[in-house]
Amino acid sequence: MSGSDLALSPKQSSYVGSEPPSKRARLEAALDAKEHSHAPSSKVDGNTPPVPASDVEDDDPYFIDATASANEHKASDLYLDTINRALLDFDFEKVCSVSTSNINIYGCLVCGKYFQGRGRSSYAYAHSIHDDHHVFINLETTKVYVLPDGYLVSDPSLEDIAFVLNPKFTKASLANLSSASHLSKPSYDLTHKPYMQGYVGLNNIKRNDHMNVIIHSLLHVPPLRDYFLLSYFKGKETELVKRFAALAKKIWNPRLFKSQVSPHEFLQEVNRASTGKFSLEKQGDPVEFLGWLLNRLHIDLGGTKKKNSSTIFSTFQGELRVETQQVIVRPDEAGNEKPKFDIDRDIKSTVSPFLFLAVDLPPPPLFQDAVEKNIIPQVSIHSVLAKYDGVTTQESAGQLRRYKCQRLPRYIFLHYKRFTKNAFVEEKNPTIVTFPLRGVDFRESPICISVRSSPTCFVRFVIDLDAPPSHPPTAYDLIANVTHESVAGTTRDKENTVWKVHLRVGGGGGDGEKWLQIQDLIVEETRKEMIFLAETVLQIWERRDAIVGSINGVARMDVDR
Repeated sequence: MSGSDLALSPKQSSYVGSEPPSKRARLEAALDAKEHSHAPSSKVDGNTPPVPASDVEDDDPYFIDATASANEHKASDLYLDTINRALLDFDFEKVCSVSTSNINIYGCLVCGKYFQGRGRSSYAYAHSIHDDHHVFINLETTKVYVLPDGYLVSDPSLEDIAFVLNPKFTKASLANLSSASHLSKPSYDLTHKPYMQGYVGLNNIKRNDHMNVIIHSLLHVPPLRDYFLLSYFKGKETELVKRFAALAKKIWNPRLFKSQVSPHEFLQEVNRASTGKFSLEKQGDPVEFLGWLLNRLHIDLGGTKKKNSSTIFSTFQGELRVETQQVIVRPDEAGNEKPKFDIDRDIKSTVSPFLFLAVDLPPPPLFQDAVEKNIIPQVSIHSVLAKYDGVTTQESAGQLRRYKCQRLPRYIFLHYKRFTKNAFVEEKNPTIVTFPLRGVDFRESPICISVRSSPTCFVRFVIDLDAPPSHPPTAYDLIANVTHESVAGTTRDKENTVWKVHLRVGGGGGDGEKWLQIQDLIVEETRKEMIFLAETVLQIWERRDAIVGSINGVARMDVDR
């Protein structure tokens, strides 16, 4: 053998004159055992063409050594000590870091990079030789292989990695996620930092915080959350549905390696599905994103125009009766010319489905107060909900309209219309809406009392529910509240906008109920009394199952005090 045959690479030369690493010694022992255990192969005809390495796939028996002996099973844990869990991040798109292909992707459990295939000409195979990284996991099947040998590893110590990559839930594991007992069971990441399952920060990659708050809000609606956590989408479902389910499972994973999640993989698909309307690089409106996402998920889940045709409609869809009449102004007895409904003329009535109710805010004052500070008006929620009392009219395009809720869903979205556009600028309405956290009644009935504004005073919500007595209870509690923060003033500043979401943890009120405020990666507890002080844009209300108690023979609800 010539001297050139003994030339060492720089990496190999570092081991000369020193004790070789234990990993290298174990590899040599395993290879010796492998050579002694294999029977001599038959002579290969020189005219027989070899099988191209590029054609070797995962399930090809010629690649997985069919003559492996028991010694290989003993050597299967050779490189498991090289796995670095701190570098593993399965939140990003599963594409090869070299070819950018998304077919047959493996993750290196040593450095966390993604590579395509594991055949002899694959990028994962080359990475295992050049970088001395030998343990790879199939990102689709969660099977672990050692390269370049190519044998399958089955070890209980790898179960936590498979669970982080593909969490699995059962109905029993979801039973207490919405109860107060969930508060007493914190989870811990690799650094032993405690976090609460389902209430983790979402990474704001560039300008996607307006989408993060919608993701959190939707995934804290119990029917929708449970549907996606228990899902197993391996068929013809769209990529958007699969990635939304995967994101839901990551957020509610009780065994995360780090107490935060990146929505990058899901938002990349949102960008593609919306043809660039909702992008990571530009700020947007969370309500527009909510409307698009609900309708897209409804269609992708096989929904139609019929009621309850998907989990989206069965959870959020209600019915609204709209009455319209042409405007004819007639002066009243006082000489005021105010348009109003005339029962002597035709009234057109239509019933339309809705996924959320839009609430108009009163216009802000035009002038400053005596100390030259902006006046921030406050209104109560019952005054702005008067739009749906069946009496209040709105004039639009030469028509008068009034609204009645005919059927209320189990969960109601309320959208407070803070932003309006004119020919010059987009304006922001800074009006503060005060609301209770619990005990809002959406039915106008003499036996229903809504909100206790003081120990001796009750306030009734005046939404007129045009529904039969068999309609389910109409008492609602708040579970999510999306707020907007920007510089002071009445002009919308998208560049300095911050979106936050308040989420209820536990239920039932009292000490068993807490509220968390999430802004990107920041998760902190907030006081109940401070929630309504922000500029609310979107709320989710959850229907109660029953009304309890009574006051002087009149039904009473459990409300905030």
